[in-house]
Amino acid sequence: MQRRNFDEMNCPIARTLDRVGEWWSILILRDVFFGRTKFDEFQKSTGIAPNILTRRLKSLVEAGLLEKRAYQDRPVRYEYLLTGMGRELQPLLIALSVFGNRHFADRGVTMRLTDTETGAAAQPIYVDGLTGKPIDAENFSLKSIRQA
Repeated sequence: MQRRNFDEMNCPIARTLDRVGEWWSILILRDVFFGRTKFDEFQKSTGIAPNILTRRLKSLVEAGLLEKRAYQDRPVRYEYLLTGMGRELQPLLIALSVFGNRHFADRGVTMRLTDTETGAAAQPIYVDGLTGKPIDAENFSLKSIRQA
């Protein structure tokens, strides 16, 4: 099946999915947040085929989410580092983790958000910066804004 391109859609969710919506991309980004940066590390962690991994890394670099940087000259080897835009995806990955732990942890919780200073488990919530109210279905709704 041919993958559909969402880049032309006038929707921020669709346009983001166009860059990171393929599951291998999300798993590669997860690995980078865990500190993995090298091709072999991604392949070992995910079990992804080398040709698919090459394509996914290239697309993440082209989307501006990862930066490709040489770390060895002979032979040339590269590492992949988060860009500023890539780091902004952390809340999305945290939300996926929390949702997965809540609804699909039939084999136990294998990932937890923790306070880097104390090591204590965190309970993330999304809060409106203007009002301080939790962002949830009771307090907020997502509206489509029609452009002329």
